[in-house]
Amino acid sequence: MRHRPAQPVVAVGGVVVRDERVLLILRGQEPLKGHWSLPGGVVELGETLPDAVAREVLEETGLHVAVGPLIESLDRIEREADGTIAFHYVILDYLCTVTGGLLECGSDAADARWASTDELAAYAMTPQAEAVARKALELSAPTV
Repeated sequence: MRHRPAQPVVAVGGVVVRDERVLLILRGQEPLKGHWSLPGGVVELGETLPDAVAREVLEETGLHVAVGPLIESLDRIEREADGTIAFHYVILDYLCTVTGGLLECGSDAADARWASTDELAAYAMTPQAEAVARKALELSAPTV
């Protein structure tokens, strides 16, 4: 976590969908340690957004993904008790599909699970993360 940054930090999320389920990770480190979320992290200097998404998903879940379209962009801003900014992430979430690998927890993830739309409410997620997961499931739902 980049505590008390001088400027916003760019981060990405990989919203991985397979078989009408979205991949969730249990965060093992701050911010949001102990909460369920989407795999992702900070973009490294010189790294493209799609490359950052693919790297973060691989590091946290062991899965290789094809990075698709941007689903959502949002700000995650937390303040200290005195009102100063503790951290500010600008997060770009991308729809992803699995191309290989085996699901296993790595780096920041303490657990990883596939969840359907009906199961999302059972996970301790931020409202923003849940909304992005629901949007990805809706966008990737088979059409009749």
